Amino acid sequence: MFFDLSARVKLRVTGVDALRFLNGQITNDLRKATAASAMQASVLNAKGKLSAHVFISAEVGAFLMDADPELREELPARLDRYIIADDVQIEDVTDRFAIFHATGETPATASASVRTVLANRFAYPGYDLWFENEKVDREQIRLQLSTASDFCDEECAEVFRIERGVPGWGRELTDEIIPVEANLEATSIDYFKGCYIGQEVISRMKMSGQTNKRLCGLVSLSAEALRAGMRLAPSEGESKDVGWITSAAHSPKLEREIALGYVKRGFNATGSHLRASNSDADASVAVEIVPLPFI
Repeated sequence: MFFDLSARVKLRVTGVDALRFLNGQITNDLRKATAASAMQASVLNAKGKLSAHVFISAEVGAFLMDADPELREELPARLDRYIIADDVQIEDVTDRFAIFHATGETPATASASVRTVLANRFAYPGYDLWFENEKVDREQIRLQLSTASDFCDEECAEVFRIERGVPGWGRELTDEIIPVEANLEATSIDYFKGCYIGQEVISRMKMSGQTNKRLCGLVSLSAEALRAGMRLAPSEGESKDVGWITSAAHSPKLEREIALGYVKRGFNATGSHLRASNSDADASVAVEIVPLPFI
């Protein structure tokens, strides 16, 4: 499958201090980013909560960063706030570049004007094709990709994302979430790099080995659909609020109603049964916690 991710905000960071500065802002080690391979990282506030989740690759004399479209104003402002006496420039190149992402093995480069970057965006091997809108025919790239795989539109991409257990900005990832809670530890956090904003909170969680809540996979035990915003309660006994659903979809591959949601500590063990409902007046839907990814 391939996806059109051109709407994502894209920033080009340059300057003598770019590497040192960015490493002080992100949870991962920027030295892992290369021209051929992008890395994931989170940008946090001082309380360890998310300001953004980004992908970063390198090019000669610069780093290219992309994030969810709704962060176009907030992300550069957040980064700029910490530029004091640093030789760092942040340029918004969102409209300049397009990005197509495809799952599977990297193809031979079709054009010198198209940059191929390995990127694991859906907890699945894949690659990005970066190209400048003024230099490359976007429809030609789309046609070339479609000869080998199917195009996955926005609705398709949302189902695939949920099936793969990948948290999305504005759903699982918000400014109230710490990245460890969203299962971003393995892909986005380096515990051996230097200091960064919010590191103290992340280090404390690492030492304690505990989180107040955790992103989980949920399946409906009936044919009833699940919806984002549903609250979760224990399957029996008191109507205690133990979490909420953040994203939901019907999975054609599983032929099941599935969802992602946060479940509090003590209730989020795999195999646990919970009840999901919009309010006390609504009939509840029985759900089971399952491992991620679903597929």
